[in-house]
Amino acid sequence: CLIIQILTGLFLAMHYTADIETAFNSVNHIYRDVNNGWFLQICHANGASFFFACLFIHVGRGIYYNSYLFVPTWMIGVIILFMVMATGFLGYVLPWGQMSFWGAA
Repeated sequence: CLIIQILTGLFLAMHYTADIETAFNSVNHIYRDVNNGWFLQICHANGASFFFACLFIHVGRGIYYNSYLFVPTWMIGVIILFMVMATGFLGYVLPWGQMSFWGAA
């Protein structure tokens, strides 16, 4: 799951332009002009949702089995969870479309 995210993210990053003026157009370029770019973008978006589902199942399992009693390990997991959530938010904002703009505002 994470390997697919990394690979699709690398291939998408090859064609992405990180500029406010051209970010949305570069995402459209990936979707329309790059060979199988639409497939990479869909795999990356759905892979992120699947990764978060697996992550929340993992947290739920930890709560069910009282893993929070091991405080140092649990705190590292919470820090990793927040870092992954921040990374997911940045990935949501990167296309700089209408929903991304209002998600960041």
